[in-house]
Amino acid sequence: MIITGSHLPRRTFLRGLGTAIALPMLDAMTPALAKAAPVGPKRLVFTYVPNGVSMTGWTPEGTGAGFQLSTVLKPLAPYKNDMLVLTGLAQQNGLALGDGPGDHARAAASYLTGVHPKKTAGADIQNGVSADQIVAQHIGKATRFASIELGCDDSRTVGNCDSGYSCAYTNSLAWRGENSPMPPETNPRLVFERLFGADAHLDPATRQRRMMHRRSILDVVGARTKALSNSLGANDRRKVDEYLHAVREIERQIEVAESDTRDLRPGIDKPSGIPVAFADYAKLMYDLQVVAFQTDLTRVVTMMVGREGSNRTYPEIGVPDPHHPLTHHRNNKEWMARVEQINVFHAELFAYFIGKMKATPDGDSNLLANSLVVYGSGLSDGNRHTHEDLPVMVVGQGGGLLRTGRHVVYEKQTPMNNLYLTLLDGMGVPTESLGDSTGKLDYLTDVS
Repeated sequence: MIITGSHLPRRTFLRGLGTAIALPMLDAMTPALAKAAPVGPKRLVFTYVPNGVSMTGWTPEGTGAGFQLSTVLKPLAPYKNDMLVLTGLAQQNGLALGDGPGDHARAAASYLTGVHPKKTAGADIQNGVSADQIVAQHIGKATRFASIELGCDDSRTVGNCDSGYSCAYTNSLAWRGENSPMPPETNPRLVFERLFGADAHLDPATRQRRMMHRRSILDVVGARTKALSNSLGANDRRKVDEYLHAVREIERQIEVAESDTRDLRPGIDKPSGIPVAFADYAKLMYDLQVVAFQTDLTRVVTMMVGREGSNRTYPEIGVPDPHHPLTHHRNNKEWMARVEQINVFHAELFAYFIGKMKATPDGDSNLLANSLVVYGSGLSDGNRHTHEDLPVMVVGQGGGLLRTGRHVVYEKQTPMNNLYLTLLDGMGVPTESLGDSTGKLDYLTDVS
């Protein structure tokens, strides 16, 4: 770290024409002669994949630090020492408990709440407050956005989406209150405008007219950026240049997606701002998270790679079949292999995100080291709709909270919510109970 003679407030923005660009952590934000090195704040991330996972392809061989990466986890090999793979956790409130079919809705609804959702397709939905929102409600005042909810699939919240369960359950991980789901934003253009522009509240037609005449957000604040850079040290100028380049690249990708007039499928127009190729789409949503964390616009994010019951196809990896029906493979080896292909593809895209987090400086460390990133699904075997032995991985050390690089196996039926209690405590939000929790999870900081 370079100690400078000048001092910028941590919440410094470049402003112009309704735009506010937050800045990453700079040396100039540390007071001159400060005794302690800058420490980045902790971030909490939940990345959800739908329809369960091939558990034979997911579960590593061996335990402790000597575990061997499985087929599905191999894309994360460069980050093996940054991950904790946890086996044996369960979300019992995802089970029917007398309510009959609807495992996909219950899987998503209970994933972060630990609560059995009320079976209804009407307006009388009822669930619990999710773990991410417990944190957001406590630390959200420190950032512009208490939390951000993202998704790469349909996010409607009305209607019947799973055997009498409301779409609010299948399409939402985050719940602000028992009756208040927070559906994810699925259009990267709208996410970008929410983070950096002032016109995200406008109707689509007005926004489109403005878009036709708008200049780049960075062009608007260009003069201010230049003036600021001239006052900074060489190290800070490099950080600002790298950050603004990342913002510019995200903006360029969105503009390319908007100019692509191809249809996603016959008869349906491609939504504005959403890339046709799923890999481009997911990476763009991951990029937006990195920039939001880098500038401390938020410290809490949930992302649904797909909604529960998703029928997305993946022709780009040779899987033209809808995802959900494939998971009901009835032990058909060819179908099972295709499910595993999808799981590996999702892991590859997640590895892209983890790589970006680790490569992004944060204080005297990096974003990944200061984050707790949970990756997994509310189902294990999608064929049988099982809610135990869930695929769970936590990446990042949370500012020193976790001892990573291990595979830890717990007694079967250990509540998933015990993990959340531990993570919430690490985020500075100690919580006595959550759903069916029985206490904090052991062995996350100790060698097992």
